Amino acid sequence: MSARPLEQTLDRANSDVVLIVDDVPDNLSVLHDALDESGFTVLVATSGEAALQRAAQALPDIVLLDAMMPGMDGFEVAKRLKADARTAHIPIIFMTGLTETEYLVAALESGGVDYVTKPIKPKEVLARIGVHLQSAREKSQARNALDAFGYATITVRVSDGKLMWQTPLARDLLLQYYGSSAPQTPQAVLDWLRRHLADAERQIEPPRLSCPSPAPGSRRLTFRLHQQTGDDDWLIIMREESDETVIQAMSLSFKLTAREAEVLYWVVKGKINRDIGDILGTSPMTVKKHLERVFAKLGVETRTAAAGMAMSRIRLLHPQFED
Repeated sequence: MSARPLEQTLDRANSDVVLIVDDVPDNLSVLHDALDESGFTVLVATSGEAALQRAAQALPDIVLLDAMMPGMDGFEVAKRLKADARTAHIPIIFMTGLTETEYLVAALESGGVDYVTKPIKPKEVLARIGVHLQSAREKSQARNALDAFGYATITVRVSDGKLMWQTPLARDLLLQYYGSSAPQTPQAVLDWLRRHLADAERQIEPPRLSCPSPAPGSRRLTFRLHQQTGDDDWLIIMREESDETVIQAMSLSFKLTAREAEVLYWVVKGKINRDIGDILGTSPMTVKKHLERVFAKLGVETRTAAAGMAMSRIRLLHPQFED
């Protein structure tokens, strides 16, 4: 019977996991005791190679990383953690005895969110950890909330095309539509991002990208460029759309029956009553009666007015919808 992965054995419900990376035993001891007494689960690594292995196994909530170590230094460790989609989201706090500006800038440029200077003051470290864990939790909750409402999110690094972050729903959708997964962003998505980057940097929203489902049907995956999250990183919101989801949204929005929403949907698509009847398997007269009830509920008198009101609402709920 094989042992469970380290990440699955940690009690995350009751304790945040901190990985301390330092090649000096005395530094490890001081921090370990302070963090352990404060209720953290503490993991340690004494080299860059061990740090990468431990981080991949345990997926800690935060990393305290010594900048200067023999062999692979902390700057390189941070770059590798940020290049791996599994660990890219983990906040890194550098620990350094070097206070020259160039070293502090290097710490931040390699992926650190903060730094503390040596000799280490445990109370200061605890305070910094608290701030960055809270920030990471808020970001994670926001992303998970988007997933719950059917919106998946990914973060893409433009320079090398790496997919730095993805929610569970995003991972499933990318596999379904593109047959790909982290760390590489689908080429079509990366090309779209790079093509519209100049507009995005000027805060001009670029057109959405739409990918039809590989399976028969009307479903499609849409991409919307949301915001820049770093010098080279962009957050993209994805959503799977279909005629059915738009019709359901119209039904809820205007308090229409399912059949009334279907009739209104095809009116928006420019279909006449005879065509709508053929699509829905009913008579043009029945379509007309449904449409009269739609007019009454929307407070309009013409097809054009109903279609215009519906389009305005649809584009609020589904901005990528095309009539």
